[in-house]
Amino acid sequence: MAAEQVRLQQFMEKMIGDLGAAASAALVVLGDRLGLYRALAEAGPLDSAALAARTGTSERHVREWLAAQAAAGFISYDPAARRYWLSPEQATVFADEGSPAFMPGGFQVVASMFRDEDKLADAFRTGKGVGWHEHDPLLYRGTERFFRPGYAAHLVSEWIPALDGVSEKLQRGACVADVGCGHGTSTIVMARAYPQSTFIGFDYHPASIERARELAREVGVAQRVSFEVGTAKNYPGTYDLVAFFDCLHDMGDPAGAARHVYQSLTDDGAWMLVEPFAHDRMEDNFNPIGRLFYAASTMICTPASLAQEVGLGLGAQAGEQRLREVVMAGGFTRFRRATQTPVNLVFEARR
Repeated sequence: MAAEQVRLQQFMEKMIGDLGAAASAALVVLGDRLGLYRALAEAGPLDSAALAARTGTSERHVREWLAAQAAAGFISYDPAARRYWLSPEQATVFADEGSPAFMPGGFQVVASMFRDEDKLADAFRTGKGVGWHEHDPLLYRGTERFFRPGYAAHLVSEWIPALDGVSEKLQRGACVADVGCGHGTSTIVMARAYPQSTFIGFDYHPASIERARELAREVGVAQRVSFEVGTAKNYPGTYDLVAFFDCLHDMGDPAGAARHVYQSLTDDGAWMLVEPFAHDRMEDNFNPIGRLFYAASTMICTPASLAQEVGLGLGAQAGEQRLREVVMAGGFTRFRRATQTPVNLVFEARR
């Protein structure tokens, strides 16, 4: 076989694998929605009839879903007993919403990209953007569920302690603004950990603010947490800590946002900036993490920025050097990488 035919065959094998992964994403969203993963995790090995009975679903549909999930390696199968189950690792990823490895929210985000394809195609043709508020609502719920596990696992235990003196200040009592808070997951995580401090979440999307208020009431922190509609360039107040979680790159004028943060901080206040992990050189991001973030940036982040004033289009893979330039343009004189995870960079900026 000619060398080019071998390479074509190898590339086609990759394409089949990627196509199967893309098709499986819809099945993850479906299994999560119908409670199929949770039922398997709770009951142990089940056949299709037993799983259908436990979830109030059709056995024939469930039987095919189980086969597809087993073929993908997402669930486990015993051919002799003809039963399916979740290994501890699979249950952690698909059934335990409190796990730091919980992934169905990410699949919801991917599903929303397909629903918004027509809007993105028009944006590509016209050069216009697509605002966050213009996306399918599945994006907002998926984003909440995708980021919550990481915030719960790292925010209080690692990220805030990596900032100079901030954890101690929050323990004594401080005022915190969480800008671009979405459904308020990060705000609520901080509020539960630091009962002496007060927290205000700001987001320009009214529906997200309503959802954040609802979640705060559900977990019992509504007395110390408030959520208000506001943008990164006009939110009111003065704060000991301002936090931006995975949102600066979505903004049309991130340097303008940085200037407003500078003005809204107390003299010894800090800005905690959390952004997707990225290297400075584009080619260094050609890896699984970069693949995911560039895709999200193409469909969500960059169009959101282009829909706003200035429309810088920073992108989700901006990297530390570009972020430093934006922050310094806002007037800050100190900027450092405080810590990191495989998927996030955490920066501290001060006057």
